[in-house]
Amino acid sequence: MISPEVLPELASMAVEVRRRPYRNGDLEGAYLAFTATDSREVNAAVAREAQERGVPINVADEPSEGDFALPSTLRRGKLQVAVSTGGASPTLARTIRGELEKLFGPEWAGVVEELDRRRKDGAGPDGRLEEEVNRCLSRLSG
Repeated sequence: MISPEVLPELASMAVEVRRRPYRNGDLEGAYLAFTATDSREVNAAVAREAQERGVPINVADEPSEGDFALPSTLRRGKLQVAVSTGGASPTLARTIRGELEKLFGPEWAGVVEELDRRRKDGAGPDGRLEEEVNRCLSRLSG
């Protein structure tokens, strides 16, 4: 991570932190890059370097300059529901995920665990479990 200022929670996740502004050449040896500064000029420069070096990049403020967008992901145990607008509107993706959180409550973690266990055990369909899944899914259609 390269930034003049780094929040402690981000610093604790980074393998290496360089507390300074971005410089051309910082992506040497990189396999993947993210740029999410509050400077359009810096983000564009990082994106250019990534393109020149063939490094896939996510550009937070201008997704079309990047190679990939990250979905907004809801997790309930092994259940993962991802929403993406292809970078067009991360805010909309987060909003939709928020609505899905209301529909897919914590109980889904247990449902998926049970389905996984039954599949691994080679067990057949469980009518009670299928009813629970159908009941929960019916909430999606209103």
